[in-house]
Amino acid sequence: MSLGREIDHWGTNPGDAIDAALSAIESALHDLLSGDPAYWRTGQKKDLLERLEKLQAQQAALKLRVLASAGDIAEETGAKDASGWMRTELLVDKAIARSQIKLAVGVAKYDHVAAGLAAGVVSQDKARVITKALDAIATDPAASAKDLVLAEKLLVDHATRLTANELKIVGKRILAEIDPGRFEAAEAKALHREEERAARRTFFSSRDNGDGTIDIQARVSRAVGVRLRTILDSLAQPRKWSAQDKGIKMPYDRLLGQAFARVIETYDLDQLPRHGGHATTVFITMTLDQVRADLGTAALGFDGDQITAAEARRLACNADLIPVVLGTDSEILDLGRTARLAHPIQHRALRLRDKSCQAEDCDAPAAWTEAHHLKPWSQGGKTDMANLVLLCASDHRRIHDPGYAHERRPDGRIRFARRT
Repeated sequence: MSLGREIDHWGTNPGDAIDAALSAIESALHDLLSGDPAYWRTGQKKDLLERLEKLQAQQAALKLRVLASAGDIAEETGAKDASGWMRTELLVDKAIARSQIKLAVGVAKYDHVAAGLAAGVVSQDKARVITKALDAIATDPAASAKDLVLAEKLLVDHATRLTANELKIVGKRILAEIDPGRFEAAEAKALHREEERAARRTFFSSRDNGDGTIDIQARVSRAVGVRLRTILDSLAQPRKWSAQDKGIKMPYDRLLGQAFARVIETYDLDQLPRHGGHATTVFITMTLDQVRADLGTAALGFDGDQITAAEARRLACNADLIPVVLGTDSEILDLGRTARLAHPIQHRALRLRDKSCQAEDCDAPAAWTEAHHLKPWSQGGKTDMANLVLLCASDHRRIHDPGYAHERRPDGRIRFARRT
């Protein structure tokens, strides 16, 4: 059937019917958009969202059907292919246009997927997941045509109960669900190959922005990534609740970034490899005056990267960092102290004593705190219970920030005030 306005050989003009249907859709959408959802009943909003989800799938089904037969558009307009016409006329990025055409071709091969889209029970995202899984099965020498049809039916059925990401996981092992005895070994081999590919594609890179921050980019296996995200979520959630209790709205990605920093700063250094008989250690080099001053800089490591003296003192409270204190002639005056870090049993005792962060305006639980020397270790402060107090990472940073003054209240809590 032609989509144009010319008369076909049945003597009808299908273009008129298409125009009428599209006009009805446009009119209905205009009516809905003219309303204000703020005045709609909750039930109406829920009903609208549910029906729109179905309508979006059906709209995708219609669009994909047209794209699957859009070769004549390219031929008529002189475009290289339909994606080129979409880029020029519809201003759709070519990669996206090609992805849509590829999906259209894929859906056209699988009747149950196409029917699910048309019925509104399979979304476009789920259709993409299913067709990708089915294409992989079609190239599997162990799978038969019957297996392919059964896998398609099962995946379309799963799509009515699962999200696209969940469906992707099921799609990778759908053959094992069809015939465990025949496909479980093949699934194990495929999983092993996937893990090997993940290992080969794993990387870590960092770039110093020159403004006190470093951008980090990494790719790890799914297992590692999920584990890391779980750890960061567990660290970020208490901070989120604490901020909300104070009436502070903090972006969750920032909380995750702070949680990542927390993981690095509190990593068990006994797990690191040893080099030349010494545990891997970061040296901080500064003069004695810088150690004592509120303001100043320190060299991190042996390459001379600069951090503030306040940050150096904060890090020295709870990480395996050795302050290399220099005299006026750059001679080494002090290369750390054996009892600088609080012993694990002291941490447990501090948690029992303090219960939570000791900042007056904070209630972060003890599990998320760090031990701070009230009298700085650099000034002769001892690592004993009387000179230690628990602070969360945020308040620990604040107590070392020269922009803040602080005092210890009679009840042991720390009160902060911004310096003027």
